[in-house]
Amino acid sequence: MDFDGLFDSFYPKLRRYCHRLTGDPDLGDDAAQEAFVRLLERGPTGTDDGLRSWLFTVATHLIRDRARVSENRRRLLDGNPVLPAGPPDPEEEVVREERRERARRALAVLSHRDRSLLLMREEGLSYKELAAAVDVAPGSVGTLLARARRRFAAALEEERDGDESSG
Repeated sequence: MDFDGLFDSFYPKLRRYCHRLTGDPDLGDDAAQEAFVRLLERGPTGTDDGLRSWLFTVATHLIRDRARVSENRRRLLDGNPVLPAGPPDPEEEVVREERRERARRALAVLSHRDRSLLLMREEGLSYKELAAAVDVAPGSVGTLLARARRRFAAALEEERDGDESSG
């Protein structure tokens, strides 16, 4: 296959076709280029007419698929609009930061294993992954997590009590 020759012969026509089909020169360029990338990667064989047909078919499918994704995205956003948040309330920010700092201090007093278990679990690690990470039997992870949570809650309570008595 003479890729350079095919590109020189078919790209201008494919590009025009894609521009007309999408109504957007940038999307059209992307689809035409992607069709040629796939031609290069997949290396189909056949006559020039067959390869031209293949390129136009691939470009058409790319445009259709992108339109479908775009329509799905639009429909999802219309049904669930994302509204810009206003500026954060300074008082709420202060309260949130105080809570974060209390949680950090409460975590700091825990053992390394308890802290690791709680933080890794918060990141979604499974019991099996937690067991491997802290080198314990998988069957004991639930008990260890429950104890770590109790210790964390107690440390957090001490932090609250300390903040209230000093404030």
